Formats: sequence, C-alpha cells, structure tokens
Amino acid sequence: MAEYGEWWTAPAEGADGKLIMVTGRRDVDTFRKNPKFNIRVEITWPYESGSTGMPDEATSELMQEVQDALQEVFRKDPIAVLTGIYTGDGQRNWVFYTMSTHIFQRKINEALAEFDLLPLSISAENDPDWAEYEEMKEASEID
Repeated sequence: MAEYGEWWTAPAEGADGKLIMVTGRRDVDTFRKNPKFNIRVEITWPYESGSTGMPDEATSELMQEVQDALQEVFRKDPIAVLTGIYTGDGQRNWVFYTMSTHIFQRKINEALAEFDLLPLSISAENDPDWAEYEEMKEASEID
C-alpha cells in the first residue's frame, strides 16, 4: 500500500453543469470491513473562483498543504481515512470515514494548528454502508 493510498481522479459535473474534479481512494477495504468506521465527516472549503470554478494557484497550493497535514496526522493515528476529494464550483470537499467524531476533532485541530484561520466547515453523518463512497465511485464509473 502506498503511503497515502492509491487514488484515481475523474471529471464530473456539478448541479449547475460546472466541472468538478473527483479524486477517490481505491485501497479502503480494510477500513470498510471495520464496522467502527461508520461515520462520514465532510470538511468543506469554499473559495472564490472564476469561470472555471477552480481555485487560483495560491489557494490550490494552500489546500494541498492542508490536505498533506490532514493525511499525515491520520497516517500516524489511523482513526480516520480520507476517501474522497471534490474540487470545483467554488469549493473543495474532503470526505473522511472515522470511528469517533471526538478523536477526529482533536486530530483535525492537531493537523491544522500551524495554519492561520481557514474558511472550513465540518459536518458529520452516520454512513455505515459507505453510501457516499459508493455514489462517488458510480458517478465516476470507477471500479
């Protein structure tokens, strides 16, 4: 298994027809088979976008730094797994599956401590069947 997993990327279309780049993780079977990983957490970062709906270069670079920090903290303590990234139409969404929202919150704070205030919103929902992950795969026609 690669350090941060095996990933695929595919274009998709948002509700208003704008391009959304969908990146999904392939190697999630270990997490999916563990019934404790039943909470889906989504972190959303809205951003200003032009006609393409994509972030500017500086925002994109900062988003990558944030993503690297998140992945590193969960690599060290695998209480959550990043399964999907949606970028386009003025926002980036990171989708995680976790076993505990309380520990997830502590780890997010740890990962983001070095950054200035970020425009993030976080939501959580029970998803024991990994329905969002399945929808992402189907929408992107990925096995």
